[in-house]
Amino acid sequence: MPAAFTSKTTSRRQFLTLLGISAAAVSCGTATANGGSGSGKQVTALKYQGAVGAVTLPELAADLGFLGALTLDWVGNTISGPQDIQSAATGQTHFGGAFNGAVVKLAAGKAPVKAVISYYGSDKDTNLGYYVLEDSPIRSARDLIGKKVGMNTLGAHAQALLDIYLGRGGLSRADSDKVEALVVPPVNTEQALRQKQIEVGVLSGVLRDKALAAGGIRPLFSDFDLLGAFSGGTYVMTQRFIKENPDTARTFVTGVGKAIDWSRTTPREQVIARMTEIVKKRGRNEDTSTLQYWRSYGVAAPAGRIEEKEFQLWIDWLGDRGEVKKGRLKATDLFTNEFNGNGKG
Repeated sequence: MPAAFTSKTTSRRQFLTLLGISAAAVSCGTATANGGSGSGKQVTALKYQGAVGAVTLPELAADLGFLGALTLDWVGNTISGPQDIQSAATGQTHFGGAFNGAVVKLAAGKAPVKAVISYYGSDKDTNLGYYVLEDSPIRSARDLIGKKVGMNTLGAHAQALLDIYLGRGGLSRADSDKVEALVVPPVNTEQALRQKQIEVGVLSGVLRDKALAAGGIRPLFSDFDLLGAFSGGTYVMTQRFIKENPDTARTFVTGVGKAIDWSRTTPREQVIARMTEIVKKRGRNEDTSTLQYWRSYGVAAPAGRIEEKEFQLWIDWLGDRGEVKKGRLKATDLFTNEFNGNGKG
């Protein structure tokens, strides 16, 4: 197996260590990006991490003029959701986004963060699919026992949905543990599947579309098949930052919510054209070709408002896995819609 493939145990340990570092750093007061305590002056330049060749919702909101006097200060590109919210929790950035289950884990580690708006999800156009070769004998959850499933990271969205699929397929915990989840870089997933290094590959976006266009693979299931339309990840800020910068938080969240709604109501070709223009203007020598495959951000609720069930699902899942203590976390304590000025429409 190539070195890029990481074992389930090692990756989970690294992930939990990462969250432990986040909580420790915050508790020790190392949050350097938060506004100066007692200064009375709110932050107006938000440090954040972006994504190569993509346009995040805050970037879209800024370009559309929805952030008012706020500006975005790009400090680099994130490597994963857990890393992005770690950066926010430790004050290296002012906000970060990740799968809601990762936010739950961070909160369980006593990091004082609060989710403020949803930023990605799954719908009929944009979702996470689990694919097998066309001639694969795998047709059901039980067929996955003893098989390898390649995904971008462990302990997050892709593995959570796999566990839900296995559970709904009637597999016991012992049988589910025989399904081996492996970390495979998204750009290598199709190749690993075709070379039979894995039996199932998790694909989305342009990588999925290109793989399907090449033929020879078929879907086993998707997160949309399992849960319908839902928001899967949120942007978080530290509670300290929110307390010291309430107007900034409100302007940011409301602006991002407007960008979500704008992307829904604007013709797809116009959204793609705007994104392409944004990437070209920032001058980072990025390939814009993948933007042509954009379909939606997948956010379920209008303006990215967060719903309780979008956190409760993962609290229950992590509790069943023994990764958070059952009854310790309350979903409504992990998020707020207070700063979303777009209403409940």
